[in-house]
Amino acid sequence: MKNSVLLILFFGTLVSAQTINQLDAQGKRHGIWKKNFDDTTILRYEGEFSHGKEIGLFKFYKNIDKKASLTATKQFNDHDAKAYAIFYTSKGKIISEGEMDGKNYIGEWKYYQKNSNKLLTLEHYDDEGNLDGDRFVYYENGEIAEKQHYVHGQLDGNSFWFTDKNAVLKEFNYTNGELNGPSKYYNPKGELIIEGSYKNGKKDGVWKYYENNKLIEEKDFTYVHK
Repeated sequence: MKNSVLLILFFGTLVSAQTINQLDAQGKRHGIWKKNFDDTTILRYEGEFSHGKEIGLFKFYKNIDKKASLTATKQFNDHDAKAYAIFYTSKGKIISEGEMDGKNYIGEWKYYQKNSNKLLTLEHYDDEGNLDGDRFVYYENGEIAEKQHYVHGQLDGNSFWFTDKNAVLKEFNYTNGELNGPSKYYNPKGELIIEGSYKNGKKDGVWKYYENNKLIEEKDFTYVHK
């Protein structure tokens, strides 16, 4: 009886080993795959392929102190290269999460504060992996620190910077990634301290400087760059 049990365990292990890291008739990865870091027994990734395509949940690891530490998971679907990815610290805390198409970030991505599960950054990407739409950065108290707008990977439109009490500190305008149009700077009390305009990324026209809500200086940049 004992020998029979040992044989069953042996052949079961053998069959299990044979079903890992297999190729189909076309030489594509198929079934369960597990790969280690080179020249080690430390797991680098594990997941399942269907005739060369990732399906289901994949887990990715880092080699930390000669141990496999989970660094990311990707949940693949059955019909394209898209996957929902989650990245982790070595202690298992989520760093960021969102959808990927191959190596490109797409759609909404969330990044979290170092010391809490509150949002640090909220970004949006187009189908080509470029920042597109509003991007927010948050303080630990949940207030918005920065708000910017992107179009196909470039800053475009209004950008704002805030104090942790939601007072505006800076207000810029961008066109195709360059500063263009009016810009304003405020102190933490919300008082205007500098205003002027940019043209093609450079200061242009008259810039005004204030102190205690009073104009104290003007500088004309109209001819500086001509």
